[in-house]
Amino acid sequence: MNYKLLGRILGKIMILEGALMLAPFLVSLIYREGARNVLAFLIPLVALAAVGALLQLPKPRRTALYQKEGFALVALVWIVMTLFGAIPFVINGDIPNYVDACFEMMSGFTTTGASIITDITLLSHSSLFWRSFSHWIGGMGILVFILIFIPEGDDGSSMHLLRAESPGPQVGKIASKMKVTARTLYLIYFGLTVLEVAILMLDKPVPGYESEKFFFSLLASFGCAGTGGFGFLPGSMELFSPFSQYVMATFLVLFGVNFALYYMILMGKIRDVLRSEELHGYLLIFLAGLGTIFLSLVGRFNAFPQTYTTEEAFRHAFFQTASIMTTTGFTTTDYDVWPTLAVTVLFLLMFFGAMAGSTAGGIKTSRLVIAVKGIYIRIRKLINPRYVPKTKIEGKTVSEQTVSDVFAFITFYVLILFTTTLLLSFDPICGTETVIVSDAGMHIEKHGFFSNLSASLACISNIGPAFEAVGPYASYAGYSVFSKIILSFTMLIGRLEILPVFVLFSPKTWMKK
Repeated sequence: MNYKLLGRILGKIMILEGALMLAPFLVSLIYREGARNVLAFLIPLVALAAVGALLQLPKPRRTALYQKEGFALVALVWIVMTLFGAIPFVINGDIPNYVDACFEMMSGFTTTGASIITDITLLSHSSLFWRSFSHWIGGMGILVFILIFIPEGDDGSSMHLLRAESPGPQVGKIASKMKVTARTLYLIYFGLTVLEVAILMLDKPVPGYESEKFFFSLLASFGCAGTGGFGFLPGSMELFSPFSQYVMATFLVLFGVNFALYYMILMGKIRDVLRSEELHGYLLIFLAGLGTIFLSLVGRFNAFPQTYTTEEAFRHAFFQTASIMTTTGFTTTDYDVWPTLAVTVLFLLMFFGAMAGSTAGGIKTSRLVIAVKGIYIRIRKLINPRYVPKTKIEGKTVSEQTVSDVFAFITFYVLILFTTTLLLSFDPICGTETVIVSDAGMHIEKHGFFSNLSASLACISNIGPAFEAVGPYASYAGYSVFSKIILSFTMLIGRLEILPVFVLFSPKTWMKK
């Protein structure tokens, strides 16, 4: 294990996190939040810079990273960033409990959006900014950003880092050099974020928050870009106008698209984009989910207490389908009281996720496409043993190893999901009841199996809000310290897609040969 090189890269990340804390530090100065909030970001900022600088001193003999080192480093980086990123909340008193603060920051950096905050109006502007900004930071990936600055060699180190942090079954360059690839991805990411802010600024401000128009547009865009669901107003996005809700939902769909397709559009390869099988699958699932939910709301299946106009039904269906499928978790209404059919569709969409190479979580559309084709080929092989299997996606043959990896990933995914659900069942909160007050009125939710199952799924898919006692108008505050730690690691496993976290905690990773 190349400890010195790992330390140097980790040190660079810590310096970067310290530099990123300058943004909420400036927010605290702009809003004149007092010395406590200013020091809340200044102290960890200085600490990160100092420790990061010290880690640059040892000179590694080997400058290459092996695959296991790259995977372990990525998981370690996200944990360290969370541990330091939680400190401001404890210092300024917005989240006094350090475990709760770590849960909040892990949720932020992994773009999950699960929160322990019960009253969002009590948080300072700088804390609100840091929470939402963490979504934007984690959306594209910290290591992807660092690749812009790390010298690129011929040893494959950069590819190991990109493969460990980027979502999806296959990772490759979209340009000739890895540094150009990372820079291109971030330029597209930044450009789409700025565009959303500009469009949201065209709308009227949220009633009662006229002076916060730009601030809220920025936070909403951070959440949409990173597909993270931290709300910063009561009821998440409920107070925004229909225009802003449509804009956010549209950008959620856009940020759920593989960023490589945007690069192809810039290169003029529009026909190749339109022929993308993964894009077809993504849009097909999205439209099917939207149509089914819309019809169930209009038809008012079951004992549905809420009355929507046709436009409201479509808007809420459009927003929640986009939000759940892209694993964002923003809400405009209490979907927990929707008809059973609509709730079932949303629950299934929590598994699917968006496209590989996007900022979304979940299993990913590309894996679903490969899995369906893999099952079809195996059925044909059973019927005709002489049949030579050949799985193709995007016109290219996918190796049997990739198909096997997809099935292994889905198996691991389901296994972790049910293991987490089992561990949560030991929490004393199970069996208790929670009073939920929403736009549909007041109702009581029992914290039981479905609450724990949906919470586990929401965390491993990096969605945030789930159902019942952890639904859109509730929080994760009631869970014990043990459960919060379990869910924090579940978020990390979901964001890094399992293997890097397993590699980090495997004893063989750190054994000397």
